[in-house]
Amino acid sequence: MSERDGKIRRRPSLSLPILRASRVHNVAGSVTLGELLASLGERSFGWSIIVFSLVTLLPLPPPTTLITALPLLLATAQMALGYPHIRLPRRIAEIRLDYLKLRRTLLRLRPVTRRLERVLHPRASGLFRERYERSLGALMFVIAFALFVPLPLTGWFPAVSLFVVGVGLTERDGLVAGIGLVLGLLSVAVTVLVVAAAAEGADRLIEAMDEDPAAAMSSDVGTH
Repeated sequence: MSERDGKIRRRPSLSLPILRASRVHNVAGSVTLGELLASLGERSFGWSIIVFSLVTLLPLPPPTTLITALPLLLATAQMALGYPHIRLPRRIAEIRLDYLKLRRTLLRLRPVTRRLERVLHPRASGLFRERYERSLGALMFVIAFALFVPLPLTGWFPAVSLFVVGVGLTERDGLVAGIGLVLGLLSVAVTVLVVAAAAEGADRLIEAMDEDPAAAMSSDVGTH
């Protein structure tokens, strides 16, 4: 075998199809969520979750991120309910995307996608059996729900983990999808801890505010 034949063929870039499709629509005038998925030629849950995760990672103000997380919640819910493929309501399909922000987000994810491209190949396909599909969707729904917690940085980790799961689904790589699920569930646990800590801090603050007036009144009584 020659050295050339022995070389491993490099896998195509994960982000290249998305960049090409979004650039074409941007040149034509606009990029919408539905058009981007249609251009990728897929209505599978894998590509949908990849694209929706990217949309959630776009640099947008906090209230807007709650809206961009809706397609991801919808896709994972449909998968959990046993839908054969993604069905987007018209209003969600018509959500406009900023091409430059989408491109910047893909570039920010290059360290992640490069590592995935090196290791991706079909394996551990038992995870994708039909009997596990709904359970897989339910787990992703729980991870996607964490995106709705309005706290700094808590949405970034679930979105990246779902991106990894989506890549694993698309490439039928059960190991990568499993790693994404573990990371996602860890991010949910971290989010729960952050919310619990914030709630406890708020309770202590309220208790302290309630105690101060009483202390002030007792001190006034003592002086008289």
